[in-house]
Amino acid sequence: MLKSTRRSAPRAAIATTLTFLALISGVRAGMAETFAYVGNADSNDISVFKMAESGEMSPVQTATFTGVDKPGSSTPLAITPDHRVLIAGVRSQRFLAVSFAIDPKTGQLSHIGNGPLADSMANIASDRSGKFLFSASYGGNKVALNPLLANGVAGEPKQVIPTGLNAHAFLPSPDNRFVFATNLGSDQVLAFAFDATAGTLTPSDPPAIKVPEKSGPRHFVFHPNGKFVYLIHELNGDVAAFSYEAKIGAWTEIQRITALPEGFNGKPWAADIHITPDGRFLYASERTTNTLTAYKVDATSGRLTTVGSVPTEKQPRGFHIDPSGRYLAAVGELSDSMTVYAIDQTSGALGKLKSYATGKKPNWVEFLSLP
Repeated sequence: MLKSTRRSAPRAAIATTLTFLALISGVRAGMAETFAYVGNADSNDISVFKMAESGEMSPVQTATFTGVDKPGSSTPLAITPDHRVLIAGVRSQRFLAVSFAIDPKTGQLSHIGNGPLADSMANIASDRSGKFLFSASYGGNKVALNPLLANGVAGEPKQVIPTGLNAHAFLPSPDNRFVFATNLGSDQVLAFAFDATAGTLTPSDPPAIKVPEKSGPRHFVFHPNGKFVYLIHELNGDVAAFSYEAKIGAWTEIQRITALPEGFNGKPWAADIHITPDGRFLYASERTTNTLTAYKVDATSGRLTTVGSVPTEKQPRGFHIDPSGRYLAAVGELSDSMTVYAIDQTSGALGKLKSYATGKKPNWVEFLSLP
């Protein structure tokens, strides 16, 4: 009996160890994988990268556009809320929305089909239900609404609405009840009430939010708490903070701060703006100086405090923050590459990690964690 007991003890220990290892392995296997998608205008494709926990990127695919011959001036991207479909806007004739299925295990893209866009669209975005696609035309001075078919391909435009000069972004509010369009050349943001059931847009009352003359409102982002909006202005380099009244879709400016680095001397050319998923830090890109500026966000007041600027890719038209809020990836239209930064979780400061080759003229980054 003693011999039997002595033999069973190691077996029990081994079994416990194996069970523990299996559980750990299972946890790791079930962890979300993070992917970065880069829209490349001149090569008419999307660079797909897999991101490790360390922020290291591994290229996994170059997805080309089927049925597209000529490059456009930029390649905006949008991912549907269910994470099943990625859509790329093509800004050369025939003005297409190219839809790809996203493989839930590998993150790779498979072409589904192409749908029509109303014009050359600088910006595309899905509504919160994933049933409609919003788009904004800089040169056409218009915004549009397309239904998204069950397979994720855009149908014919349902509404095409003239705007002021140079519509640049057209995005829904967090609750999907309003949609806002920046008019860079008319220094205003148009507001629309959105009926997500019928798929219709109606001008709000008042229909526009005015900003300073020749400021050039370009891109904007909502705070995750839904109480604030941050708007970057291309022509003067300002970042404006607004309080947001969700019930009526009203913006009220509370602060104006610069995205230009200290000692700036030249013509501002600000581009993109994003906020971390926890809402603690905000970032803006500026193309004249090729910099990224970081801000701390006060969650109570919505006000910003400048952390500082870092050099980045040449002509940083687009960048984004990964879903964990630990990394930022910026692309350069004139450098054909992407640089990844670690976000300091205390200060919000950016620390450069590594750069990676992309396609030609990269201008847009989307992150996605799967499953």
